Amino acid sequence: MITHPAFACEPWSLRLTGLDVDVLAQSESLFALSNGHIGWRGNLDEGEPHGLPGSYLSGVYEVRPLPYAEAGYGFPESGQTVINVTNGKVIRLLVNDEPFDIRYGRLRAHEQTLDFRDGVLRRTVEWESPDGCPVRVSSVRLVSLVQRSVAAICYEVEPIDEPLRVVVQSELVANEQMPTAAGDPRVAAAVEAPLISCENAAREARVVLVHNTRASGLRVAAAMDHVVDGPDGTGVVAESFPDLGRVTVIASLEPGRPLRVIKFVSYGWSGARSRPAVRDQADAALAAARQTGWDGLLAEQRSYLDDFWARADVKVEGDAEIQQAVRFGLFHMLQATARGEGRGIPAKGLTGSGYDGHCFWDSEAFVMPVLTYVLPEAVAHALSWRQSTLPMAMDRARQLGLRGAAFPWRTIHGEECSGYWPAGTAAFHINAAIADAVGRYNDITQDEAFDRGVGLELLVQTARLWRSLGHHDADGDFRIPGVTGPDEYSAIADNNVYTNLMAQRNLYAAADAAKRHPVEARKLHVDEEEMAAWRDAARAMYVPYDEKLGIHPQADGFTEHQVWDFAATRPDQYPLMLHFPYFDLYRKQVVKQADLVLALHRRGDAFTAEQKARDFAYYERMTVRDSSLSACTQSVIAAEVGHLDLAYDYLAEAALMDLEDVEHNTRDGLHIAALVGAWIALVEGLAGMRHHGGVLCFAPRLPSALTGLSFTVSLLGRRLTVKVDQACATYTLLDGDPLKIVHHGKQDVVSRGAPITCAIPPAFPGPAPTQPPGRRPAHRQTREASGIMRPAGAPAHPAT
Repeated sequence: MITHPAFACEPWSLRLTGLDVDVLAQSESLFALSNGHIGWRGNLDEGEPHGLPGSYLSGVYEVRPLPYAEAGYGFPESGQTVINVTNGKVIRLLVNDEPFDIRYGRLRAHEQTLDFRDGVLRRTVEWESPDGCPVRVSSVRLVSLVQRSVAAICYEVEPIDEPLRVVVQSELVANEQMPTAAGDPRVAAAVEAPLISCENAAREARVVLVHNTRASGLRVAAAMDHVVDGPDGTGVVAESFPDLGRVTVIASLEPGRPLRVIKFVSYGWSGARSRPAVRDQADAALAAARQTGWDGLLAEQRSYLDDFWARADVKVEGDAEIQQAVRFGLFHMLQATARGEGRGIPAKGLTGSGYDGHCFWDSEAFVMPVLTYVLPEAVAHALSWRQSTLPMAMDRARQLGLRGAAFPWRTIHGEECSGYWPAGTAAFHINAAIADAVGRYNDITQDEAFDRGVGLELLVQTARLWRSLGHHDADGDFRIPGVTGPDEYSAIADNNVYTNLMAQRNLYAAADAAKRHPVEARKLHVDEEEMAAWRDAARAMYVPYDEKLGIHPQADGFTEHQVWDFAATRPDQYPLMLHFPYFDLYRKQVVKQADLVLALHRRGDAFTAEQKARDFAYYERMTVRDSSLSACTQSVIAAEVGHLDLAYDYLAEAALMDLEDVEHNTRDGLHIAALVGAWIALVEGLAGMRHHGGVLCFAPRLPSALTGLSFTVSLLGRRLTVKVDQACATYTLLDGDPLKIVHHGKQDVVSRGAPITCAIPPAFPGPAPTQPPGRRPAHRQTREASGIMRPAGAPAHPAT
């Protein structure tokens, strides 16, 4: 996508000149707007043509059955699928009775720009109708990061050469026709016309529609209002139907005198409140938006983003494309989380219907480690959502014969929705990811109210699961058998290293939290005996090690499996899961995504430097990266063990996952965890940031292609800026009390107004690791030298 000459490489925006209908669905994902509550795909204003229509509300879904050829005890009975709710984006245009449609007439010019600082999607079009009437159309679209339930569009039409009669139809559309769904017909059935009308009304320039979902029992209201600025004689008519609300604006225009229509849209939904209450919620949000006005919404958006970028921006010197990509990723991370209060963070955010709109471990394992340092309030909200689902997770654990909580592998509402239990139910490490996110948030924010409430309960119930899932063997070791780790090409394994080490951290954290808050712990029926049992299990946690090879097996017996025949695997047979049975994958040494290497990253304190280097080299030969979550982790450890150019290559893959459509599924929505992977690869990888024992540690080194890296992190009421070049790193405390840091093993204290500059020692890596044939990441420096990358600010060329 981004290497197409129609995309300009710009530091603060994503700009597409021209329009290619063949990749329309991909661009709709890239240009999506959201605030974590409302999601609007970047569909064209007029609604057609489209790749995938998409208007989403976080938590609004439909249920569908999960039938099995052979049912089994504990199999989930129902799935949940995100639905396309009432579409408020549509603004149709007729020019002298000709519908504006880019497939007809002549498209003179077309440009779309996603602005990361203003938080808007801009579009400008020059179009000549089939009967030869040229017109200029421009729109600015916004989903408010400040007013949670509000979106808005400013739409302008202007004749170019001669007077025109125009009709603008601003619409709310429910149950709009969707593209034919491939694959699972149950998904298609669930999302086809999922809304049942229960109220519609129109007056002046205002319309409201209220619907119920057919099976999930949710109520959704959408409302719109308009401000029209046109010549004398401009007419406005509003009408409503069960699945359609329309405000029609009719005007006769002269060149140089545009028609301007500002459209305010609001949403409300609930699974509990009455129809009048949900309708009134949408009406109230609409009234607030009207009072704020279009210019006010723009000002609020810019102010919000100015504050965000002051905390979150990452500056990369030497690679303009990576600079653009890391900001693109951070912007979409913000859009996926900013106003998602009371809801989880879907793997695709609200940019598409991929993965059925489900939340996975992606949010706690990848997104929250970034959010904690730049937008910690979003972490608190997302973890509070996990706490709200505890009753369902505890029911699931009891069903499985376990104590505590077994959080779902994939869900929207809180119930387990994964019908394939080896990769779903058995992936208990989601519990550890949640606990790890709790621990990190507590360490970085010291939010005591959260710690003794949400945090404590999550830690206690996740620790109880590990204690009941594992057992002490005859030698006293604590073992956790029969689990699926992060690598989904290995299932139902004993003592997965990542799982065991993360469970160990979880058990210690729960015991410590219960000790800090004894009154609250007693309310959860935690006693001294249970705390001691957690600590005993953590101290005795078994971690496999292959003495013969001198490396950690991913799980018991993994290194004894036959190595996958990589030489006989064709490039078109990746991803392997689409061309080979899982049965074959499970019996071989082949790794879908970083697993043991993820343990090196998240539990680096459990390994020596020599072990990390040997383990990384071994698993590089086995890892095929059939998951978008792998490259950022491999980048982090490649940097830590000194292979800086390889780390750079993996950084590029993570950063450009959707901009280059690496996995060929960007059309279904963005990979939010992979997008934040660019931050992880830069900050935790090339800058070597770790937080161990309450101390922030850095070990920065840059590949030769990059000349500089700088970023800001917030923790413990402080704001620290780190600036790295090839020779040294400078640490500057912007706010707060003095902060203890460690630079390449040497401890120091940085104070406000007194930056510290430290030299960067050279790296002494071992031999370069190898990857499976054809699975090495694209060599970044070769790409740069080949001229594929455009310098910052280079103009894009029109595309047809």
